[in-house]
Amino acid sequence: MKYECALFDLDGTLLDTLTDLQNSVNAALTQFDFPTRTYNEIRCFVGHGVKKLIERSLPPYCSAPQCEQVFQFFMQHYKHHLADHTKAYDGVLAMLQKLQQANVRVAIVSNKADAAVQDLCQHYFDGLYLLAVGAKENVRKKPYPDAVNQVMQSLSAQPDKTVYIGDSEVDIETAQNAGIRCISVAWGFRTSDELSAARAETIVTTPQEILDLIL
Repeated sequence: MKYECALFDLDGTLLDTLTDLQNSVNAALTQFDFPTRTYNEIRCFVGHGVKKLIERSLPPYCSAPQCEQVFQFFMQHYKHHLADHTKAYDGVLAMLQKLQQANVRVAIVSNKADAAVQDLCQHYFDGLYLLAVGAKENVRKKPYPDAVNQVMQSLSAQPDKTVYIGDSEVDIETAQNAGIRCISVAWGFRTSDELSAARAETIVTTPQEILDLIL
């Protein structure tokens, strides 16, 4: 076995959450009479947490108080609609089950708000991971390695036996900053070309390829 611990990003890696994110962003924008955003715009805006997603979705003339209002509305809306259209990517559940059977320690580290991470992981992947961590006030978000380092410490994971799996340039940077290898998935919120431009070291197109690389 090449790796004993596999850390996964959530949105765009394990779960396709983009439609629900777009719907909640646009509900918040509409509530305050701002223009809505397309699916592809939201795809490009995600990766650095929901606060940054809202900032990028708003027109540049918005004030900080307006941004906060839209953000708070988004959070309330998304809390009740985070699983309307969200689904696990094809092959992900089988991959996690096989990793568990092989005694690979699996954890999830996301820039998504921690409460949403807990809800979604329990709903879709209950029993298939040891630890799930989302964004918290006192921990710097990815690409800072803080959350990854904390999870590795909790799992007694060695850097040379740990791999991070994600779908964006943020995940590539996070792995580099944590001193671990990275596998980039091409089915998420970034294209293969975008991942290559971000200097991805390994790009996969199916969950089976992740299994082959880990096991």
